[in-house]
Amino acid sequence: MRTMTAEKKSPAGDGTGHVPHVLAHSPKDNVAVVVVEGLKAGTQAFGVVTEDDSSFTVSLKHDIPIGHKVALADLKLGDTAIKYGQDIGRLVQDVKRGGHVHVHNLKTKRW
Repeated sequence: MRTMTAEKKSPAGDGTGHVPHVLAHSPKDNVAVVVVEGLKAGTQAFGVVTEDDSSFTVSLKHDIPIGHKVALADLKLGDTAIKYGQDIGRLVQDVKRGGHVHVHNLKTKRW
């Protein structure tokens, strides 16, 4: 499972300047989805867990396009990626926290 420091924040977009870069859906998720264009390696991305409105940060290891995923924990070959609190596939290579997760390193378990 991921290890992220969650803290309660004001809702994103409420004028506090905390507009999320990434969204996780469940506190169980070990990946989050990039929701803004142009996130570059080295960005300290602000994230929100939509299920409980907690927040976290993750330092990006790579440029990650909008709609792609970022690892919220160090993930090892064979680990299960969790999104929406559900199994979305297995890692086919190690990915460090803040790394890019997409079809090049995540495959379905269906076949």
